[in-house]
Amino acid sequence: MTKIVFMGTPAFSVPILEGLLTEGYEVLAVVTQPDRPVGRKKIITATPVKEAALKHDLLVLQPEKISGSEELDQIEQLQPDVIVTAAFGQFLPERLLKVPKIGAINVHASLLPKYRGGAPVHYAIINGEKETGVTIMEMIKKMDAGGVYSQKSIPITDQDDVGTMFDKLSSVGKELLLATLPKIVAGSLQPTPQDESQVTFSPNITREEEVIDWQKTATEINNQIRGMHPWPVAYTSYQGTHWKILKATITAEKTDQAPGTIIERSKKALKIASGEGTVLQIDELQPAGKAQQTIQAFLNGSGQKVQEGQKVE
Repeated sequence: MTKIVFMGTPAFSVPILEGLLTEGYEVLAVVTQPDRPVGRKKIITATPVKEAALKHDLLVLQPEKISGSEELDQIEQLQPDVIVTAAFGQFLPERLLKVPKIGAINVHASLLPKYRGGAPVHYAIINGEKETGVTIMEMIKKMDAGGVYSQKSIPITDQDDVGTMFDKLSSVGKELLLATLPKIVAGSLQPTPQDESQVTFSPNITREEEVIDWQKTATEINNQIRGMHPWPVAYTSYQGTHWKILKATITAEKTDQAPGTIIERSKKALKIASGEGTVLQIDELQPAGKAQQTIQAFLNGSGQKVQEGQKVE
C-alpha cells in the first residue's frame, strides 16, 4: 500500500484527501495551516482539511512554518512514499521535497505554465479567461515549476466566480489525481517539462488590487468582482464609506457620464458609469459594518441617501 503525507488547507483540498482515503491509500499524516481567528468575533477555527482529517482519525500536523519545524522532523520519520499537496498555503523547503521515496506531487488549480502562484483561480477570472483547469505536477524547489504529469481543462462561464470554480476544480483535481497517481507510483508516467516561455504568475491578491477602478469597462470590473468573490471581495467607496461589491450585471446601456458616476438610482436598481461609456448594475453589496444585502434592500434602507449624479471611487 502506498504511504502518503497529505498537505492542504481550504475546502478545495478536502475532496482530494477523501478521494485518497476512499481509494485505499494509507495517509500517514495530514499537514495543514494552524487554527486561525475567523469572522468579526475572531473565533479560533480549524481549517476544513483539519476537520476532515479528524473525522478519519488521522494524525494532524499544523506548523506555523514548515521549514525547520518539529513537524518536518516528524514527516521525515514517517518515511512516506509520496507527498501530495493541494492548496497547502506554504512554500515547501527542499529538505521536505527530498523526503518521499517516489516524489512530491502537487494538485494545482491552473493549466500550467499559466498562473503559477497562490491565486490562480482568481486571476483566471479577473483576466477574462474562458477556461482553466487542474495540473498534476512534480514539485521542485522553484514554485509551481515542476514537470507536468497530467492536465484537464474546464470552461469558465459568465456566471462563475471563485467560489463556484473552486468547487468544480476540486472535483476535477480529485478525479485527475486518482487517475494519475497509480501511474506515477508504478513508474510508467514521466513528467513533461513546462514551456518557460509561456509562464504567467498569480501572486496573492493585495489590498490595493481589491479597489475597483471605474475607468475600466463594465466587463473588466465585473470580472474583478467575480474573481474576488467570495474572497477577498472587490470594493468601492461612496462619500467615505466602503461598499464591498458582491454581484453585478453588465448592462447593454451606453453613457457619456464620467466613470464612477451614479447614472440611475431607483427603488430596485443602482447603475454606475464605467470606462468606455459602459454601464454596470450593482446587484448585491455589503456596506461597511453591515450585512450582505440585495441592492433593493440597500436602497430602501441605509442607501436611501444615494443620489444620481454623485460618484463612487
